[in-house]
Amino acid sequence: MKLIIKCIYILCLACWLGSCTTPSNVAYFQNAADINGMALPPKQQLHLRPEDKINIVVNSADPMLMQQFNLTATTRSSRSLGATVQPQTTAGNVTSTDGMTLAYTVDEQGDIYFPVLGKVAVGGMTRHEVANYIRQRLIARDLVKDPIVTVEYVNLTVSVLGEVNKPGRIEVLKDHFTILDAIASAGDLTISGQRENVMVSRQIDGEDFTYFINLCDREDMMNSPAFYLQQGDVVYVTPNPKRRREANSAGNTFNQPSVWISLASLLTTITALLIR
Repeated sequence: MKLIIKCIYILCLACWLGSCTTPSNVAYFQNAADINGMALPPKQQLHLRPEDKINIVVNSADPMLMQQFNLTATTRSSRSLGATVQPQTTAGNVTSTDGMTLAYTVDEQGDIYFPVLGKVAVGGMTRHEVANYIRQRLIARDLVKDPIVTVEYVNLTVSVLGEVNKPGRIEVLKDHFTILDAIASAGDLTISGQRENVMVSRQIDGEDFTYFINLCDREDMMNSPAFYLQQGDVVYVTPNPKRRREANSAGNTFNQPSVWISLASLLTTITALLIR
């Protein structure tokens, strides 16, 4: 009889110790010291796609020349003076994004319609390539002698969902946008987020691709094709097993105190009956 009681207590103690073990998959970059000095992967720049929106500003020493190329100049200056002036535009791909800034929308053929120059093929270009191309076109046609062309993204976003503190759409504001940038903008992962299996969903030429990244392994993360994100990517952080167990209808798992209290009460009752 005593042997049976002892076995029951040993079994309970082993289960309790197992539930108290420290998880090893919480800290990021656990092998960072081992790969110190490793070369970074080639940076992947964003390339414009249909439905992307960009803002193009041409600066020149001649203010009169600037006005015919900058569709936002009239609106910005008028708003700063407290007046309301509707900008006059004829291009079909110019849209207002915030009631103040006008943006060029890349059409299905990868083109925009720029003042004076007409149709400009920008699909597949980076913003720096677009700026350099428009600058060369302006100079070649002797429209502006010393133009400074600036191209900025307007609506490029990625979505971060799942076990993060602030899920939602994250605005892409730089050329080299990594998964770490997206996670930081989403307020980091919750303690229940599975760091070894972060999913990135991406569409390339109409086809869906899925990548899985291990944030605990710095080398694995940096060598992933999805380390540098692209516009429209969806990052999903799956819940860890503990979180999934807590989400079931009963809600009773071995990691909850109520279960252990109930188990201890049951063992006490069994022991009392066996001693009699």
